[in-house]
Amino acid sequence: MTRYRCPDCTGHWPIDAAVWRCPSCEGPLDLDFPTAPVPRGHLGARVGSLWRYTEALPFTAPSCSLGEGRTPLVTLTHTVSAKLEFLMPTLSFKDRGAVMLAELARRLGARSVLADSSGNAGCAISAYCARAGLDCTVMVPEGTSPKKTEQIRAHGARLDVVPGDREATAAAARAAAGRPGVFYASHVYNPYFLHGTKTYVYELWEDLGGTLPETLVLPVGNGTLLLGASLAVGELRAHGLIGTAPALVGVQAEAVAPLAAAHRAGAVDLIAPRGAAGDGAGASAAPATVAEGIAVAAPPRARQILRAVRESGGAILTVPEDAVRAAQRDLARRGLFVEATAAACWAAAGSWKGRTAVVPLCGAGAKSGLAG
Repeated sequence: MTRYRCPDCTGHWPIDAAVWRCPSCEGPLDLDFPTAPVPRGHLGARVGSLWRYTEALPFTAPSCSLGEGRTPLVTLTHTVSAKLEFLMPTLSFKDRGAVMLAELARRLGARSVLADSSGNAGCAISAYCARAGLDCTVMVPEGTSPKKTEQIRAHGARLDVVPGDREATAAAARAAAGRPGVFYASHVYNPYFLHGTKTYVYELWEDLGGTLPETLVLPVGNGTLLLGASLAVGELRAHGLIGTAPALVGVQAEAVAPLAAAHRAGAVDLIAPRGAAGDGAGASAAPATVAEGIAVAAPPRARQILRAVRESGGAILTVPEDAVRAAQRDLARRGLFVEATAAACWAAAGSWKGRTAVVPLCGAGAKSGLAG
């Protein structure tokens, strides 16, 4: 049986319940459902998208699929490879989770879908809602990249530009989420999103012949890719499909690094008071960083992120602004034009010398241009 579960107060709710966070403690939810081993030897005959890993997913291939997944893995150095997530249908890894949320909304008979985002998640959710034939509204803060707001509009979504910062946008979305017939497609609170992003690791496992690299290096704002990776590693180990698990290394911009600070201090949660911003969370104004996609001052799943990193033997690193800019340009000279956020992990490449690693290039440079 598939159901929501609160990791903090251990409450359970059915999938068709009108909840998007725990009704008791207001925290993000997890998802309980049975998985089975993915038969690697039989994958060659399956669909060429993330839906080939059906044994690990909460439902089978949806009608709203755009062929997402199966992104290329290319070599950068003798030990580091890059997975080209910017080659997804909407040009970011967020498609992995957005297709899950759109399909869930469709199956629940939602009249309309609401999302709040500062960029790529809004683009992805609006695209998959268009594919599913769902009415969609995306709330964004002032100052959102014009190229991303243009993409949201192009998919037919209603764009609601909220005066103020990311906190004002998140607060407006939370207030609207309780309206009858509205499905709040929160890519932070709703765990279906994580069960989409976990397919990133299943693809690595398949492409690397049933193994994983020693290190998975992942940009961390709200941590949806890192937490998805942690889910996949846990499932692969539980089913006896891998031996040693990789270390999870999160990367944050020095200017906005609450998780790195908590990790260094040995804390189980954020040190600073909650109330900062990011996709799906409230926030006060955060220090500027060109890596806008990970500029999240108070990720709601902070405890889960810190626990996953520690249990894997990993770390959370920070990179300065100049290093992010230089990494973006270096990747472009290698033929890979990505967003500054997507270059953050490559900026930290010197921190795991001698260990095999994969970095995700999460968003296309065409969405934001070169960082100034």
